[in-house]
Amino acid sequence: MIKIIDKEFVPYLSEEEIKDRVKEMAAEISAAYEGKKPLLVSVLNGSFIFTADLIRTIDTPIEVTFIRVASYEALQTTGKVKEILGLKENVFDRDILILEDIVDTGTTLEHLLDAFKDLGTKSIKVATLLHKPDAQEKAEKPDFIGFKIPDKFVVGYGLDYEGMGRELKEIYQLR
Repeated sequence: MIKIIDKEFVPYLSEEEIKDRVKEMAAEISAAYEGKKPLLVSVLNGSFIFTADLIRTIDTPIEVTFIRVASYEALQTTGKVKEILGLKENVFDRDILILEDIVDTGTTLEHLLDAFKDLGTKSIKVATLLHKPDAQEKAEKPDFIGFKIPDKFVVGYGLDYEGMGRELKEIYQLR
């Protein structure tokens, strides 16, 4: 068990489980984009570690960029997406793969999918390390899913609680 600020978390996914699944996802993504050069759009802050590990094992040409959107305050989603740092690349007629750390309610994902469709992308797919299918109310199911997890708060491997815990090599679940 670990304590972050005022909350206790218990181990959920080990470093080895995460590494193995990220490699499998990279193979799935490489196969899906064979002969193409997709633009991978990493959603900050939470997905930066997932993105770094994933792109080093993808076996097809890619480009990577980062955007930042937010809809969380503490443990709850606000239900509103605030775009903080926007996209600078031209995405018209491009194959886009959005990289998320976690898809739960789908609020952020729905906002991103709508925004990219409006920009005239050729195709849009989503890869997420974690998916909470029981919590998802909006957007379509992600195309590439690392782990399906219950609707409980998690921290580690880029995910945080009040800005803390991103550096953890494992993923922990709220006790």
